[in-house]
Amino acid sequence: MSTNWTAQAQPHAAPEGLLNAYSDTGKGWTGADSTYSVPLSGGRTAFVFSDTFLGPVNPDGSRPTTTPFINNSFVIEQGGKLKTVTGGTATNPTALVPPPSNGWYWFGAAQTSNAGRNLDVIALRFEKTGPGQWDWHWASNYLARFDSKTFKLRSLKPLPSAANVQWSGWLLRDHGYTYIYGVEDLGSSKYQHVARVRGDDLTAKAWEYWTGSGWSADETASARVLEGVANEHSVTQWGDGYLLVTHDTTELFSKRVLGYFSCSPTGPFVKPVELYQTPETGGNIITYNSHEHPDLRRGNELLVSYNVNSLVSDDLYADVSIYRPRFLTVTLAAAQ
Repeated sequence: MSTNWTAQAQPHAAPEGLLNAYSDTGKGWTGADSTYSVPLSGGRTAFVFSDTFLGPVNPDGSRPTTTPFINNSFVIEQGGKLKTVTGGTATNPTALVPPPSNGWYWFGAAQTSNAGRNLDVIALRFEKTGPGQWDWHWASNYLARFDSKTFKLRSLKPLPSAANVQWSGWLLRDHGYTYIYGVEDLGSSKYQHVARVRGDDLTAKAWEYWTGSGWSADETASARVLEGVANEHSVTQWGDGYLLVTHDTTELFSKRVLGYFSCSPTGPFVKPVELYQTPETGGNIITYNSHEHPDLRRGNELLVSYNVNSLVSDDLYADVSIYRPRFLTVTLAAAQ
């Protein structure tokens, strides 16, 4: 495939406006990060989120400091209407996967299994290590399986976690396999890893791990494929090859969204092209975890989302519009 491309991006693509308008009502989800999407039966799309604010929203666009905050949620879109799905009750909402006694679960990539009956979400377990704001660490990977109609949690099963890789970056179905893209997060450096399993059930068969030259049953033999990826990124089929979309993590709090190209789902991913620079980045405001939504593509137009947040939590209460995903359409053209 060609690996020389140019990119043009247009911000504020659908469904950004739909989510913003829903957030402004304060009647459910009012902002979150992660922003994976999964097509479901009946023309539905499940948007899969991690840390989530719920309503209400004040008339001036601020949040009450008492607003509920949970670590994972869904927003279901059908026919242009949105519905928030959480655990707990309407008066006492909780995360869809209840937090363990000393931590929480953040959601990663998701897909359906069992002919669409299951909505499977990779859940990362984090544990607190002390009283401070940053005293926590990743502990292990799980698969949270939901009924794709009722969104009730069916099971929470452990996934491979022996190689210091968060196997939650992306899931790609290709030629009878599900490829699982993980990130070895060393703080200042982040490395992509690749595993695969036959079929679409991540818990039914043994995983294999890409060693750089072949596949191994040993998770600790997993090789570093690419440095500079974000914890959440995407690898999708593009033309007769593959496109990786990620925030650039080779620089701190980067505004750069990059696309890499490969002839194989295991890389090497080469010839990065800048897809976009996020205008929100600066001061307290950070952007992160950009990835594609291949099921919401229109022809050759990619739909890419990224998350926006503030390093000062008070900002998120003062202005509801900060902590909401942004969406772009990106048009790639072969370089002449």
